[in-house]
Amino acid sequence: MAVGVPENEVFAAADAVLARGERPTVERVRLELGRGSPARVGTLLDQWWEQLAGRLRGETRLPGLPAEVAQAFVAIWQQATTLAQGVVEQSLAGQQQVLDEEREELAALEARVRLEAAQARQQTAEALTARQMADTRLADLEQLLVQRLAQIDDLRQRREELLGLRDEERQQLAELRQQLLESQQQAEQTRLEQQRYTREVEDRAYREIDRTREESKAVTAQLKEANGRLQNLQQALLASQTGLAEAREQRATAQAQTQVLLGQLDQARQADVGTTERLQGLQQQLQSAQAELANSREQAAAAQARAETLSQQLAPPSRSATAAERPRLPRKAAPKTS
Repeated sequence: MAVGVPENEVFAAADAVLARGERPTVERVRLELGRGSPARVGTLLDQWWEQLAGRLRGETRLPGLPAEVAQAFVAIWQQATTLAQGVVEQSLAGQQQVLDEEREELAALEARVRLEAAQARQQTAEALTARQMADTRLADLEQLLVQRLAQIDDLRQRREELLGLRDEERQQLAELRQQLLESQQQAEQTRLEQQRYTREVEDRAYREIDRTREESKAVTAQLKEANGRLQNLQQALLASQTGLAEAREQRATAQAQTQVLLGQLDQARQADVGTTERLQGLQQQLQSAQAELANSREQAAAAQARAETLSQQLAPPSRSATAAERPRLPRKAAPKTS
């Protein structure tokens, strides 16, 4: 809507409305003009009404007319003026009412605009505050995100280190288990070999003892003839038997130690504690026991050799060759003859 419409255009539009026999109002004048603000048109329309009375009074001066005609025309004109003033007053009252309504609408519109402006300013302030809080929160979140990313990197690096340590420990554990398995297999093989060897030795010893018993029965008669020499050599034979008994006791002790060591080795296998140092210690103890067993065997062999030497000395001259071919190991001394 245009502002600052010219005064003459407003006056001409009001004259045109009045010429159509209509009361000039703000809306009709604006409709006639096709533009203009209600306040501008209302102000100029008030001026038009003020000038209308002067224009009408100027037109009552009619020179050149007869007096009767002039008076009649004046009366008519006055009557028309009176009617026009009533119409004008009525129009002014309606226009004033319209102006009051428009002022109220403008006041309400202004109040609403002010309220909306205040609300907009409040919303703007709240939006700015919210934006500042959001920026602050965003900065905090970004800083927290950076910290979390750093922590994640540290945890990832720590995880990789722990995975490397776990792989190394698993590899070491696998190597230790392999070593333990090999050590257990070697220990088991050694135990089986030692057990087989011990059984073979015991079997040979038992066979030798049985053979010696049989031969002792055969030479009992010969020993009666050599009773005199037997009494002289009896002490030596008793000493040999004592050595043989000691050798047997040492062998039994070595076997018992071997069984104990084998039991310890089995316990170590069940508990899965089999470390290399302990296994080596057990192997060293087993080797010591084997060394003691070998020593016992040597002593037994020496005692058996002494016993065979005594048996050869006790054998008669006619059967010396047979006795030399079959060595004898008597289990007990022959009974003394009375």
